[in-house]
Amino acid sequence: TYTFTSRQIVVEPAPADHPDPAAIARFQKAIAIPTVSLPEKVDTAAFLRLDTFIRQNFARLDTLLEKKVFNRFSRLYKWPGKNAKLDPILLMAHLDVVPVETGSLDAWEAPPFSGEMRDRYIYGRGTMDDKFSAFAILEAVSRLLQKEYIPERTVYIALGHDEETGGKHGAQAIAQWCAKENLHFDFVLDEGGFVLRNALPGLDPPLAMIGIAEKGYVTLQLTARLDEGGHASIPPHTTAIGLLAESLHRLRENPFPAKTEGAVGQMFDYVGPEMRWPYRVLFANRWCLEDILLDQLAKKNTSNALIRTTIAPTLLQAGFKDNVLPTQAQATINFRILPGETIQTVIEYVEKIIDDPRVQVEIADAGNQTEPSPVSDTNAFGFEILHTTIREIFPESVVAPSLMVAGTDSRHFAAVSDHIYRFLPMTLDPDDTKRFHGLNERIGTGDYHKGIYFYQRLIENACR
Repeated sequence: TYTFTSRQIVVEPAPADHPDPAAIARFQKAIAIPTVSLPEKVDTAAFLRLDTFIRQNFARLDTLLEKKVFNRFSRLYKWPGKNAKLDPILLMAHLDVVPVETGSLDAWEAPPFSGEMRDRYIYGRGTMDDKFSAFAILEAVSRLLQKEYIPERTVYIALGHDEETGGKHGAQAIAQWCAKENLHFDFVLDEGGFVLRNALPGLDPPLAMIGIAEKGYVTLQLTARLDEGGHASIPPHTTAIGLLAESLHRLRENPFPAKTEGAVGQMFDYVGPEMRWPYRVLFANRWCLEDILLDQLAKKNTSNALIRTTIAPTLLQAGFKDNVLPTQAQATINFRILPGETIQTVIEYVEKIIDDPRVQVEIADAGNQTEPSPVSDTNAFGFEILHTTIREIFPESVVAPSLMVAGTDSRHFAAVSDHIYRFLPMTLDPDDTKRFHGLNERIGTGDYHKGIYFYQRLIENACR
């Protein structure tokens, strides 16, 4: 425990910034444009409005940077640097948002596509996910262009328009073009972790989490089949629905093994030295106290998702009449896969636990599956620059690598960079995390100003 030393980079806080009130007004207007992403259609009118808005309000980027448009609404800017020998960097965000459930509108404190400000918070879909980073990046770049700043290395900015539906026409198309052009990025930064207050028991400072990997994604369909159905008045001992229920119960009672390897283990290495006694002892001696640590982490949904592949039944389908026994019953189950495991090992584990030939296990949507991402290096230049910049802008925070439990557009860029990181420069309380894709999504005006300054400092630090 005594050799469990801090891994925090010691830097001076960034010089005081001078927030631009006009940036808040621009952000409010961007939030008011409902660029909702749906699998079956694109709201062309809304995305055209946003495109016009960006061109009118961030004209410097269109006139001073090179721009390439993909599938009408995604864009890639190139900001040439002085030194062509240096690998470029890529900053990413997405312009689309998830829909708002019609029945929830009355529960919003301000309309979800208003950009309305209340008590220094801007409300609306996209204020956190992910117009926050998209427009903070645009503001930061515009500010630097105004100062006639020229980066030492080339900077690319990718803004996708369909992340919430998989990114096929946006980020994936951009990544494929980058690969075709033989581009290789020193590092990529996308949305991801954030600065979280009261993140862990025993950790007093806020925790700034840099995602160095993200979990994989697969949805499996379980189909329980029997040769005969029958009349509900004379039910047999085993029914298709009963067989399916038993299979689901077995999966619930036999979760995937918990692990503290890879990204999560590295997070504990960074967080442990900053914790109070006795948590510091627990984290410092994981080699002999790991079972105790895993038991504690498994008790909370948020930390449990970090240590194992998760199992989430989401859809059930069986029967067609209340007095007829169906011959088959189906369940759809979503799995978020821990790095180190694969889609194939997930299928094998499910089949092993169910252990019944009458229950078929197959991939539900072959076009919507991803393996876990590679784990990016915490000793690389990109992580060091992120770590340094976070400590400059959020000096009170503890910085740590972490695992992303949700997917991002960054996964499409694995072929063009070995160092992909995921971080949103915003400070949240645990209750705020429910606002992502939920009710009353909002961001503080101070947080938005900090976000702009973060991206400005990040570019300056990476490109000097």
